[in-house]
Amino acid sequence: MAMRLTGVGVGPGDPELVTVKGVNALRAAGAVVVPVMDTGELGRAEATVRHYVPESRIVRVVFALNERTDRARRAAAWDAAGARVAELLRAHGTVAFATIGDPNVYSTFTYLAATVGGLLGGGGQLAVATVPGITAMQDLAARSGAVLAEGTEPLTLVPVTAGADVLKDALEGPGTVVAYKFGRLAAQVAAALRATGRIEGAVWGSSLGLPAESIRPAAELPDGPLPYLSTLIAPARRDGGRGGKL
Repeated sequence: MAMRLTGVGVGPGDPELVTVKGVNALRAAGAVVVPVMDTGELGRAEATVRHYVPESRIVRVVFALNERTDRARRAAAWDAAGARVAELLRAHGTVAFATIGDPNVYSTFTYLAATVGGLLGGGGQLAVATVPGITAMQDLAARSGAVLAEGTEPLTLVPVTAGADVLKDALEGPGTVVAYKFGRLAAQVAAALRATGRIEGAVWGSSLGLPAESIRPAAELPDGPLPYLSTLIAPARRDGGRGGKL
């Protein structure tokens, strides 16, 4: 039988937002891998998984999650992580990788699956699957009352790690714009919202579902940095009344 690697989305932080299918996939796996930084602190994915899986079945694997400049160090970390997961697959047959949010949306699982696949070779030895998870933008919309999309409105998701100019370009377009990972550029994000006339009605949040949760209007964005995993929703301009964009 082929070894099976499953990426399981465990949501943005609130353990109640893990799907039933996600919990079943975690519990069925021979080992559950959670990503940790080399500093070793408890990550959001691991904290969520601990609600459903005994700690003895959780394997902490170091990823270069915060490495953005040293490509050689990042590549070495990925190779080591992939090798560790390949080892676990050989030992257990099935491995679940827990990732915050959804495994197909800006997730480390994409790179992990490619690395492990390369190590294990072809011939159908490895089956890769994903279990979708609730994303931060969905959670923030629910907690803040923001509506992500109506009728024919587009929905644009921008990682601000690409720079605030990319966000500004999106804000100048139609529909709702969601920004991820903007905490280090909070002041630039606020400036882009004001320059495009999109700050009214926009909302940001961090640590969603956790004790340190903060949800505020975008007009209250501080000049200094926010938590890295902050999320912003700038709703579409809606002036056509109910059903105006159907």
